[in-house]
Amino acid sequence: MTIVYILYSRKISRFYSGITSLSVVERVHQHLEKHYPNKFTGHADDWEVFLTIECGSLKQARSLERHIKRMKSSIYIRNLKKYPEMVEKIRNRFASF
Repeated sequence: MTIVYILYSRKISRFYSGITSLSVVERVHQHLEKHYPNKFTGHADDWEVFLTIECGSLKQARSLERHIKRMKSSIYIRNLKKYPEMVEKIRNRFASF
């Protein structure tokens, strides 16, 4: 199973989305331990899981993550959490991937 995860940092008031086949807890730990120091998540040390979306395949997860990143909107991300039917709609949209 592959998971699209969205992290939030209060410190920099930004979201970060990624994909993992590891546990989300382990992946967040990697970000917090700065395994990726030159990457975006290296700018903050208070990342917390905002939302996770389970996907049926890596290809579906990549498509879904790309869609979220292309939206470039914190309001859109907040609405994904607020309205779970939005998550189902986009997950179904990329289900054939």
